[in-house]
Amino acid sequence: MKIEVLLADDHAIIRDGLKKILADTDDMVVVGEAINGSEVLGKIRERDWGLVILDLSMPGRSGVELIKMIKVEKPKCPVLIFSMHPEEQYAVRALRAGASGYLSKEGDSDLILPALRKVASGGVYFSSKVAELLVSEANPHADALPHLRLTDREFQIFDRIVRGMSMTEIAKELSLSIKTVSTHKSHIMSKMTMTTQVDLVRYAIAHHLIAN
Repeated sequence: MKIEVLLADDHAIIRDGLKKILADTDDMVVVGEAINGSEVLGKIRERDWGLVILDLSMPGRSGVELIKMIKVEKPKCPVLIFSMHPEEQYAVRALRAGASGYLSKEGDSDLILPALRKVASGGVYFSSKVAELLVSEANPHADALPHLRLTDREFQIFDRIVRGMSMTEIAKELSLSIKTVSTHKSHIMSKMTMTTQVDLVRYAIAHHLIAN
């Protein structure tokens, strides 16, 4: 019996590429697709999926928040993140939220099938770089990188700040008040011990937290 895959990505070219890869396998088949967070949750409730391949950036609910919601609906559902975001940016947060693997869209295409099969079989998949970040975070005696001190919401806002979005744009995209976004920004500055937005951008560039 083939592993039934839900493919969640708002880019048709990505979905088509993955479907072609899986069409050549004997053990996996794409039987569902979703292009936004609401569709993902609707599809999740329809059946017990063998694997969910999830993009972190889709219209509506997305990212770490969506992973958590999937795991509430189906705690045993294996989720592999297939994302354009650098591993340093979201991998640890995604795994902490309940994902079983993280694969970069810019990585080696030969890694896709092994990663999918490992996660679908109940294993975990992430790179050695992510393993180092996990070990660093788990070590109570290590000085965590400043951005790892941020909450998921704070990191969402940090990510948008360093990508040049205004407070108004961030508030609209995340359905928050400008006052709330401003408060989060103050907390970000404090936790990361920085004083200007330029400092945040320089830090993001230095730590490869801005996707090309």
